[in-house]
Amino acid sequence: MKSDPASARAGRPRDPHIDASVLRATLAVLDDIGYARLTLEEVARRADTTKPAIYRRWRTRQHLVLDALASRLGGAEAPDTGCTLCDLNEGINVFVAAFRRIPPGVLAPLFADCSAVPELRGAFMRTLFDPPRAAVARMLDNAQARGDLRGDIDRDLALDMLGSLVHYRALFGHAAISADDVQHAVEALLGGIAADYPALVAHSQDVMSGDHLHP
Repeated sequence: MKSDPASARAGRPRDPHIDASVLRATLAVLDDIGYARLTLEEVARRADTTKPAIYRRWRTRQHLVLDALASRLGGAEAPDTGCTLCDLNEGINVFVAAFRRIPPGVLAPLFADCSAVPELRGAFMRTLFDPPRAAVARMLDNAQARGDLRGDIDRDLALDMLGSLVHYRALFGHAAISADDVQHAVEALLGGIAADYPALVAHSQDVMSGDHLHP
């Protein structure tokens, strides 16, 4: 997402301290005033650098904001406890945790700015949607490999169903996402795609109670 290093001025090596300062300043501005009011002038002032220095590193304001959000989101790891019901609950919470790190009022206007430009739209998806989605995909694959899910399920559809509640509410901001919402979504999905749903419930209850540690 950053500008090609070859586009930087010859003879001026990149200073990683400036990169880090600009990303921190961008997050601070997003937290304080949101995306719509963010300006490169304000980011440069807070980072104690210049607007040209920012443009040498990021081609557009959108690229800068996406890189800043990526630095906050970090990696998303797929849960793999051997308990499919537990993993699915935690898996959806991968989405929840990721989007809770994004300040309110950022996603929708940022997506609007990126959606009309294919390269920017791709960068938006790779940065904000693909990492947690890939983590939950690995969790679904683990569950299917254990035989906990039916062999004929549409994996991509199940994955979209898991993420859609979070994505929809995060993008439009019309409702919060509670632990009960996550649990109900998991139960509704598993009721249709599990090979033996009652067995999965029993296993999760054993795990939660610690009975699996005492055969």
